[in-house]
Amino acid sequence: MEENKKLIELLLERSLEYGKTSIEIAKLKALDKGSDVISSFIPHSVVFVLIASFMIFLNLGLAFWLGKIFGEIYIGFFVVSAFYVIAGIAFHFIFHKKLKRYICNAIIKNVLK
Repeated sequence: MEENKKLIELLLERSLEYGKTSIEIAKLKALDKGSDVISSFIPHSVVFVLIASFMIFLNLGLAFWLGKIFGEIYIGFFVVSAFYVIAGIAFHFIFHKKLKRYICNAIIKNVLK
């Protein structure tokens, strides 16, 4: 009887250690995935900021140039903004679902890697 009691205690102790180890492994895996997602996000953010800065100055230059051609500066800004409205509407109706699917798949791929 005493021997069975010791075996049960040993079994409970080992299962408690197994549970703690499993929780620790899950924490480390979550940390690995989180750090992977964040580490891939930062370089993409830097590239996005650089491209956005380039696009802002390009659009300002284009708006001023078109304004000079049309005779009034504000007309150049209207033309550039009208282009972006038309492009945004077309993008929304043509590429919205494809882009959403691509982003979802990329996130899932990074998490399950």
